[in-house]
Amino acid sequence: MAAYVETNSDVTEEKKQFIAVKLSSEIYGIDIRYVDTIVRMQKITRVPKAQSYFKGVINLRGEIVPVMSIRLKMGFEDDVFTNSSRIIILKIDDQGKLGVIVDEVKEVVNLGASEIDKPSHDTKENKHSFINGIGKNGSDLISLFDINAMTEENLK
Repeated sequence: MAAYVETNSDVTEEKKQFIAVKLSSEIYGIDIRYVDTIVRMQKITRVPKAQSYFKGVINLRGEIVPVMSIRLKMGFEDDVFTNSSRIIILKIDDQGKLGVIVDEVKEVVNLGASEIDKPSHDTKENKHSFINGIGKNGSDLISLFDINAMTEENLK
């Protein structure tokens, strides 16, 4: 009796993992390659004369990590902290760590290239665009953050 193996070219599509997070009523995706750790909300120490979206710093196991509000950076209303609020610690290449506040961490999502559409606007002209794609996860749409664009001026 011979074994028959069916091959499907779609199976080999490389998938990227994203942390799906909630901000206001929308779902956004953060490339898991940038995620160092996720921590519960904690006391954030304010820093004088910082940008309005820069909330301050936290002490994370002896390391001082700056924290910013994605909501304020994107022009949304200020954060409202709940039991679901989290700080996602991002590791940006060789530039260090940065915490970003999200309303809720939903799940890890695997998306292949065929499930990600590029935004229709020209991101080079819009310097304040922090979205570099829209992921399709079943019937849900997930706006995918361009972490480098979002954090560029914070880590300099």
